[in-house]
Amino acid sequence: MNRPRACNALGNVFVSELLDALARLREDQQVRVLLFRSGVKGVFCAGADLKEREQMSALEVGVFVQRLRGLMNEIAAFPAPTIAAMDGFALGGGLELALACDLRVSASTAVMGLIETTRGLLPGAGGTQRLPRCLGVALAKELIFTGRRLTGMEAHALGLVNHAVDQNEAGDAAYHRARALAQEILPQAPIAVRLGKVAIDRGMENIPTQDRLEGMAAFREKRPPKFVGK
Repeated sequence: MNRPRACNALGNVFVSELLDALARLREDQQVRVLLFRSGVKGVFCAGADLKEREQMSALEVGVFVQRLRGLMNEIAAFPAPTIAAMDGFALGGGLELALACDLRVSASTAVMGLIETTRGLLPGAGGTQRLPRCLGVALAKELIFTGRRLTGMEAHALGLVNHAVDQNEAGDAAYHRARALAQEILPQAPIAVRLGKVAIDRGMENIPTQDRLEGMAAFREKRPPKFVGK
């Protein structure tokens, strides 16, 4: 991500570019691990472009939030493992982007948080679902209610990031650690890794079957369930 004047803020054009890149990479069977990094020193992603949003009508804002949510879902559904290398600020939608990734690596000095409540907003791109899955409901509520900002070290202590590393002079220590993590994944069987991602992600969600609904109905009605294998 390299939008220096806007600190990689997620505007309409930038979101379209990310979606296009994801679509191309999804079709490339040679892609084994996908890293998200910033070309702007000191910043991962500053979140949604609020200056651009101020110029939108209420209808346009709704459409944009849906597109932003769609971007995060595309990242989450990417077939290969994804790693966010957070070498700087990851605020609001920037942290939501990192949460949509499978793994997160942060510089110890990076700052992150779902800060929307401090601006009269709510996390609108999946953060209210992905943060509780990552940290648990009570802690996620605390961080969202307060809009608290965490350093990379604090985030690591909570389990929000997989690794926190001391920043280097070039400002890309998290990127190098993320590359090293990717190198650990690369020798493994690609189909097994991809299917492992699918199994974990689906296992974290409710099982969408008729038998699940029948089981709950039978429990509620105090009768034996009639499972049909669908």
